[in-house]
Amino acid sequence: MATNSKIEWTETTWNPVTGCSKISDGCKNCYAERMANRLYSMGVDRYKNRFKVTLHEDLVTLPLQWKQPKMIFVNSMSDLFHEDIPLEFIKSVFETMGSCPQHTFQILTKRSSRLLEVANQLNWPINVWMGVSVENDKVISRVDDLRKVPAAVRFLSCEPLLGSLSNLNLDSIHWVIVGGESGPFSRPIHYDWVESIYQKCNQEHVPFFFKQWGGTRKHVTGRLLHERTYSEMPINLEKPIAINY
Repeated sequence: MATNSKIEWTETTWNPVTGCSKISDGCKNCYAERMANRLYSMGVDRYKNRFKVTLHEDLVTLPLQWKQPKMIFVNSMSDLFHEDIPLEFIKSVFETMGSCPQHTFQILTKRSSRLLEVANQLNWPINVWMGVSVENDKVISRVDDLRKVPAAVRFLSCEPLLGSLSNLNLDSIHWVIVGGESGPFSRPIHYDWVESIYQKCNQEHVPFFFKQWGGTRKHVTGRLLHERTYSEMPINLEKPIAINY
């Protein structure tokens, strides 16, 4: 349940939980659900429940076996703050992350209200980056919730970007990822939406990562913006500094 990831902003994934449920517009064409159903059809045992939330206790300590430093996306096939995941299980995941200072762990959630509810019951090591998915202005309140979480790095994943984020406030946000939806039935992304977020990041000196334009042929549409790639990362935890590579 750990893979070398094709996701541009991470290196590998770790899935102590699989399965989720839809809660907002960004979930409509969930890539993880499509993949889970495919793996179920292939007879992969960990997906015998298809996309129902499933805890994999045996995988909770897996990163302890990885000695070389990695950038790790936690639960790419689920949401760690799903209401069906017990707090004690979440605490065990955080305990593992705290025991692996050589790694950087990236967590994304759409359930910012639960994140905020339990945040003060968790230990927040400096190597844990916490993010929320923000696909349009309907869910902009997730950013306000994230601001109150004591993570060393707080970041936004504006993917799939489905509308203008005209009310976006980047105060206390350390990194922003933007991307269009890809795959079957993908919905369009508009240049102006991307440009507006880029300008806000530029003004506030927040690292900006443009992942993709998306579409049914994302390898064709690519990830160029202003005829270049943006792969900025928060490298200084006290005051994030934008870098390109």
